[in-house]
Amino acid sequence: MDAGLYGLFLLSSAALILVPGPAQALVLARTLEGGTRAGIWTAVGLNLGTLVHATLAGLGLSALLARSELAFALLKGAGAAYLLWMGLALWRSRPAHSTAAGPAAPQATALRLLLQGLLNGLLNPKVALFFLAFLPPFLDALRGPLWLQCLLLGGTLALLDTLYESALAALVGRARPPWQRLQRGGNRVAGLVLIGLGLRLAVQQR
Repeated sequence: MDAGLYGLFLLSSAALILVPGPAQALVLARTLEGGTRAGIWTAVGLNLGTLVHATLAGLGLSALLARSELAFALLKGAGAAYLLWMGLALWRSRPAHSTAAGPAAPQATALRLLLQGLLNGLLNPKVALFFLAFLPPFLDALRGPLWLQCLLLGGTLALLDTLYESALAALVGRARPPWQRLQRGGNRVAGLVLIGLGLRLAVQQR
């Protein structure tokens, strides 16, 4: 790719990443729930979804969402339902060190956190439409296969976003010990964040 064009893409991506959004909110919610490790694995999963969307954009499949109201509505509904389900489950969960009757909520494994992040990334139709609108100005048909250029640009954005969200998780994770004393309330706050994200996605327009 042209070095100047790639540099412009890096600057544009950095500016976009710094804008607070649902992905950062999800990473912070997971960090408050399970610590730095949980936030980082969630960030990795989210950006694997980003990479998939970039690849689909390069293959032209994301254009389907731009043309089809039904496809957009179905994907949006699935994503909203998944976020609401996770938020309600977190709201009802017991703290890991609870002394109340009944078993404590188990700590999520890295694979589970990654898959949850991946599903959240994949089930967000806004990401697909974003790539359809954002990538074309940085593509050049004379410089090789467009799908490969999309994969490179999407991978760059995913890497930058993973690094940024992991840094956020590390900062918030250091502040968790005081939070753990109020962990039940923390779980409920994190659950409300996920429920809010689900409702936000449910009412989003194209």
